[in-house]
Amino acid sequence: MIETLRYFAYASCWKFLRMLPEVSAYKFGNFVADVAFRKNGKGVIRLKANLARVRPEFSEAELNNLVKRAMRSYLRYWVDTFRFIDWDKSKILNSAKIVNEEYFYGSLANGKGLIVSLPHAGNWDHAGAYFCAQDIPLTTVVEHLKPERLFKKFLEHREEMGMEALDLNARVSATLAQRLRSGKLVALVADRDLSRSGITVNFFDGVARMPGGPAALAIQTGAPLITAYVAYQPIGITITFEAPIAVPISGTKEEQILAMTQKCADRFAANISKFPEDWHMLQRIWVDGDFMERSE
Repeated sequence: MIETLRYFAYASCWKFLRMLPEVSAYKFGNFVADVAFRKNGKGVIRLKANLARVRPEFSEAELNNLVKRAMRSYLRYWVDTFRFIDWDKSKILNSAKIVNEEYFYGSLANGKGLIVSLPHAGNWDHAGAYFCAQDIPLTTVVEHLKPERLFKKFLEHREEMGMEALDLNARVSATLAQRLRSGKLVALVADRDLSRSGITVNFFDGVARMPGGPAALAIQTGAPLITAYVAYQPIGITITFEAPIAVPISGTKEEQILAMTQKCADRFAANISKFPEDWHMLQRIWVDGDFMERSE
């Protein structure tokens, strides 16, 4: 019953926000964000705790203001998501700005494929759609949602934008490696993995876990690994790329994966510090306090 209600809630928002004029849709998103902020539910409490790690110097008033802006950014992501299907190619291309584009295009041009690792920030789907609009084949991975028809709806949504969206499962690494060997782009949101297989990293002076998949794929296939950060701007998004992360020349494979994943974490932290309101982390990220190990 709960899963059915969840599906219809998403489906109704999807339809309603597409019907509204653009200005009204985003005003409605801000309204919902402000209501959620005032209600101070579980997600908002977690977001505030996460952002307190990012900005430990903030007063209570400053932190509350940041959380309110972060909730508006988060709802902007959802309004974008529900309205993407109506965006034409021109709007997608003209509403994204690229910083350090040579790291992206130069790395992709080597023919070995390219891995882009990025956190849950800004609108990563918009970034993916931007490159798909340039006819760059892009493969990504999505976590399996419940109910099943909601999961399929999100898969279809990304496919309509031009992405190949793979279900997160035990066989997905082999498929990603195959895509990379074909010279394709693989983009992975990689700032959270609380399973036992997650790689332990230092993140804002705390212990966190992040997926080791991007680094493992780079080692396995020889494809370059770069990082990106997506931040909102008034007209759309800015995608900032950083240089390829070299595979360490010594150490075991596990040590190499750890070193590369830590480098990703360091870059994520630096960019989150610059644009904390666009980091949409309403879930646990640090493995301390009341953290309890979950099964794989």
